[in-house]
Amino acid sequence: PGDYELEQTEGVVVEQLVRPTGLLDPPIDVRPSLNQIDDLLEEIQRRTEVGERALVTTLTKRMAEELANYLARVGIRCRYIHSEVETLERVEILRDLRLGEYDVLIGVNLLREGLDLPEVSLVAILDADKEGFLRNTRSLTQTAGRAARNSNGLVIFYADKLTDSMRNTIDETNRRRLVQIAYNEKHGITPTTVTKSREQILAQRSILDIRGTEPTKYYVENGEIDLAAEPVVAYATRSQLEKMIAESESNMKKAAKDLDFITAAQFRDEMLALKKILGERFGRE
Repeated sequence: PGDYELEQTEGVVVEQLVRPTGLLDPPIDVRPSLNQIDDLLEEIQRRTEVGERALVTTLTKRMAEELANYLARVGIRCRYIHSEVETLERVEILRDLRLGEYDVLIGVNLLREGLDLPEVSLVAILDADKEGFLRNTRSLTQTAGRAARNSNGLVIFYADKLTDSMRNTIDETNRRRLVQIAYNEKHGITPTTVTKSREQILAQRSILDIRGTEPTKYYVENGEIDLAAEPVVAYATRSQLEKMIAESESNMKKAAKDLDFITAAQFRDEMLALKKILGERFGRE
């Protein structure tokens, strides 16, 4: 909870620590910054060998780009994500991570993504001892939680000193783990990673959604949409095409706002196809 929520509730917080899958909050390992990239590379390779994924968070966009370039040169399939990446492209990047198109996602602020990715078993936080918005207790705790969907989850703080934020995050994680372990032992629960097939991942409205909602038709990009043969489009006037484009764009934005990114991608492709037809038929002004 944020400061405002804590103030409004006068510090009274309801905890929900036990997961139906029995999964524990991932343990946190603090390692020195010296040779952190070599150490990180070894950890990533351990994950890729067993088909698991990794998230790496850096302090700056430049660091993310340089790390992505380095990992690519040594044969690691990776991508980096930043604030300039558009929403729909961001969704495709995250979906491809789940599908195994690449193994490592690198970013500066991985908090805003709502990343619940069961395939991720490693979260590495570089420069964890650099106090600030992205390295305070709340941010570190949320980032570490990205590995909580996998039974092999591990979080690594690369740092040269132990800050108060790091210590608070580690202490809170250990407290939660004790509660979770005790509950699992009492009820005979074995932590189990939620696994989904390629078809199930594609069928979800959003790649962030693993709640088991009723699947919808999934979207697979098969090149450009052919709308020219549609009667409504074939005989449409300029104004009618412009209206169709506006409607597609409006529907795309609404679907994205509702976090239905698969539908949003469909409306996006429809809009682009209509714009192409408009340009070919009536020219571009």
